[in-house]
Amino acid sequence: MVSRLKLSVALLSLVLMCQVSYAQLDTTVFESATAQKEAMVATMAKLVSIESGSGDREGLEEIAALVASELQALGGEVELLEAGDDVYRMFDTPEQLGPMVHARFMGSGDKNILLIAHMDTVYLRGMIAEQPFRIDGNRAYGLGISDDKQGVALIIHVIAMLQALDFDDYGTLTVLINGDEEISSPGSRAVLTRLGTEHDAVFSVEPTRIDNDSLSLATSGIGAVTMLVKGRASHAGAAPEMGRNALYEMAHQLLQLDDLSDPDVGFKVNWTLAQVGTNRNVIPADAVATADVRMLRLEDFERLESRIEERISNRLIPDTEISLRFENRRPPLQATDASRALAAHGQQIYEELGMTLVVNDQAEGGGTDAAFAALETEAPVIERFGLQGFGAHSNNDEYVLLDSIEPRLYLLARMIMDVSTGAVEVK
Repeated sequence: MVSRLKLSVALLSLVLMCQVSYAQLDTTVFESATAQKEAMVATMAKLVSIESGSGDREGLEEIAALVASELQALGGEVELLEAGDDVYRMFDTPEQLGPMVHARFMGSGDKNILLIAHMDTVYLRGMIAEQPFRIDGNRAYGLGISDDKQGVALIIHVIAMLQALDFDDYGTLTVLINGDEEISSPGSRAVLTRLGTEHDAVFSVEPTRIDNDSLSLATSGIGAVTMLVKGRASHAGAAPEMGRNALYEMAHQLLQLDDLSDPDVGFKVNWTLAQVGTNRNVIPADAVATADVRMLRLEDFERLESRIEERISNRLIPDTEISLRFENRRPPLQATDASRALAAHGQQIYEELGMTLVVNDQAEGGGTDAAFAALETEAPVIERFGLQGFGAHSNNDEYVLLDSIEPRLYLLARMIMDVSTGAVEVK
């Protein structure tokens, strides 16, 4: 495996160097990226071997200790942060959240740069048996490898690159790796927002797609609505008229609430979950339905509450009660002039490699922690600095492309270097 990996590294280096002139490509930085590839693959293997679902405190403590030790070995001032009293609790927030790894590298310059990624996954303990780490050709497979253990590894090895290059022209290079991203960051969102205000640029290292080598400047916001219907139980055969059927009332309400979306402004409301009933022969007393909400503008979500409240006043069954819970799971990330300008510089860096980098400034469906970092700052915030990946949230087909390691290490390292030295201006 190692020999094949070395051969692929050599071949890619030759291809890239033939595509561009040495005057364009910073060969010293690229060679440093190449030197990190094998070690980064090994780091991804170690990270994948630790099961770290968002609700798995033991696994999250184990992986946090590994990440902290790697960053400490690189000279970072490292601390493990626990969620504070400002946890934003949602219906799926576990009682005990995983820690955050916070590291700072002090430099000689005056530009402060924040790198973020997450170490939690959507998978349950024991599922790694179905997809352990393995390499098949140009693909490295494993649970959580794309989303987002490659991002954690890439940050570690970009910092190793900078040290090998003896580069410390930044002011402070800060790293935050959280353990609750997959459950909408209830404990880390406040930290992300605070850190966003303290830095001149934020780079989020989520994966890019295998069919679209890109950076993202905008993502949808994510919300949720939970509707609880309270009726009255009764025997379905002997005395159904004594009951108040919560299932009927919920169905009535869902039909009244099936047109809340406004695609023209990117606002989508879809009822996706329902729970009702205890026994076949019992009129159900309780029903719960949950809607997934996607938005490009936070104000659309804020108006949703009054729209739903108005409609549910029309009841099908008397004496039923309805309560609503609204969760602002993630704000939208919006493209700005500052993020567009800095991403355009990233495109120029990719051109040095003879490659094309797409910049998406229209919102994608998924949410991002980058939106929390951008919430109270005018600094540029850019998403998808990670490897090209596929199959996130899939228990049998999640992988990253190994030949995207050097280009992505090169891109992130150069962006850090150019922001630090003023080669590109950040506003």
